[in-house]
Amino acid sequence: MNPVHPLSRRRLVRTLALLAAPALALPCGGALAQAWPARPVSLIVPFAAGGTTDVLARALGEKLSQSLGQAVIVENKPGAGATLGADYVAKSRPDGYTLLMGAVHHTIAPAVYRKLAYDLQKDFVPLTTVALVPNVLVVNAAATPAKSVTELVALAKAQGGYTYGSNGNGTAQHLIGTQFENMTGTELTHVPYKGSGPLTTDLLGGQINLSFDTVTPVLQHIRSGKLRALAVSTSRRSSALPDVPTMEEAGLKGFNIGTWFGVLAPAATPRDITQRLSAEMIRIIQSPDFRKRMAEIGAEPVGNTPEQMAAQIKAETEKFAHLVKAAKVTIE
Repeated sequence: MNPVHPLSRRRLVRTLALLAAPALALPCGGALAQAWPARPVSLIVPFAAGGTTDVLARALGEKLSQSLGQAVIVENKPGAGATLGADYVAKSRPDGYTLLMGAVHHTIAPAVYRKLAYDLQKDFVPLTTVALVPNVLVVNAAATPAKSVTELVALAKAQGGYTYGSNGNGTAQHLIGTQFENMTGTELTHVPYKGSGPLTTDLLGGQINLSFDTVTPVLQHIRSGKLRALAVSTSRRSSALPDVPTMEEAGLKGFNIGTWFGVLAPAATPRDITQRLSAEMIRIIQSPDFRKRMAEIGAEPVGNTPEQMAAQIKAETEKFAHLVKAAKVTIE
């Protein structure tokens, strides 16, 4: 066999190197093309537009889109006490492009609904709790003369037929209303809605008598005098409504139910994505301008770790299981 000339050998090596270069570049090019986020992220709100969940999601989404360099699109998927939206996210591709704006309602649902198509603690990974918002008992100021919980209870017992709205069956507002009935001996008619927007519209229009909604969607109407706040449902007064007593101060000993809101991702979402999302959101929540925005809507910013949020979800799921059993609230 004739030996290969040195010049030919160099040409051969050079040719093989040129041929191999595109193939070697493919993995890197593919990885760069798939770098997250390469397209808009959807933040699912399981209620109609206009409520606290929606307001918080849009406030967070705006800041998060700036941080990620991709649009964060808020999508409203209401129904079945926030469980339809949660089920949608649980079954979504776990790639970091579909997230859930969850709330306390999702820790109540396992005890209220006989059948759920998802498991909150198994099918999701918590990212962070965005904020805590007190619930407040409000009445239409023009239609209901009650100026205190005691007066409202007396009117409801004397007249009968009083109605209260909630964000749906099995939500915090529904449970608060049920507990209020049990502790006061009143009989109220529950009217479920798909979110705070339509609920507040009907309350202002006089179609229902009262609600136990979160502070955010009713705050401006309380300040304008159209709605009258009688008590908050948490153990501490709301910083947005410092003159409004707690339910306990109004005579309902041990009454303490508030609403938290936080972001979750499908359970199999890659850890590097969930870690980045969590870090970005915590930084946003702890920023001065976001905290200022939360104060304006009566919310208390949190920004805890995924582990702390997971512990919170576990504890509240157990807590509400006991409350729901005592209140005898079940939904097929």
